[in-house]
Amino acid sequence: MALRFGKKKYSSVQVRKRDVPDGLWEKCPGCGEILYAKQLEESLQVCSKCTHHFTLGRQKRIEMFADEGSFVEWDAELTSADPLGFTGKDSYIAKLEANQKKTGFKDAVTCGAAKLSGRDIGLGVMDFSFLGASMGSVVGEKITRLIERCTAEKRPCILVCASGGARMYEGLYSLMQMAKTSAALARHAKAGLPYIPVLTNPTMAGVMASFATLGDVIIAEPGALIGFAGPRVIKETTQQDLPEGFQRAEFLEKHGLIDMVIPRSQLKERVALILDYMAGA
Repeated sequence: MALRFGKKKYSSVQVRKRDVPDGLWEKCPGCGEILYAKQLEESLQVCSKCTHHFTLGRQKRIEMFADEGSFVEWDAELTSADPLGFTGKDSYIAKLEANQKKTGFKDAVTCGAAKLSGRDIGLGVMDFSFLGASMGSVVGEKITRLIERCTAEKRPCILVCASGGARMYEGLYSLMQMAKTSAALARHAKAGLPYIPVLTNPTMAGVMASFATLGDVIIAEPGALIGFAGPRVIKETTQQDLPEGFQRAEFLEKHGLIDMVIPRSQLKERVALILDYMAGA
């Protein structure tokens, strides 16, 4: 049946839209393209149109760098305590439990032994989905143990960095991790062993100001946000207008803070090549 008003016809029949499963499509924040989730997964979460690099989960990162079946996790049992008894809208313990349930991991970094193109390495991967990959005492301890074990076993160390900064729920305990990880890296360098950080989006604040930028070769993914403070804070502090994109990987490469910007699909191959070069192969 149709209702007629003037020259237009308006149907009274309601057409039911087909149900579309959630998670089938993703909208690219870089170009606005609607991407098929399956194809996006196959391309390592990189937009096929504008090459925007989406966040990649820690398990996929491990699979991307480690030869198949070679990764063995270290210090998986470490979990954060609540040294300050922090309470706010939610307690720190409640936030930890919620993030552990959400991610299936005990904290924001996974470390272990692996092979990269047949070479023994130590591998650490930070996960922004766990409390913004904030650097608490467990994150600092696991990364320090990773570096120290790599030094003892004469392994190169690869660390995939992502973080919003220090973990405010642990106060000074979190800030201490900057010095602890940096000291471990100094001993690793003294032993003549390679350390390569891979900076992903975002790598900020205390992580950027410590182990993320102490590498022999510092690599970043395209478009990664890298810096100490946010642009608003910097502008208010310096009272100056800031260059466009001054905290993005490409700008920082151009000005010498990082050494290479490498697309995700080429990372494993390029890191293996760098390690071969550093070993004199």
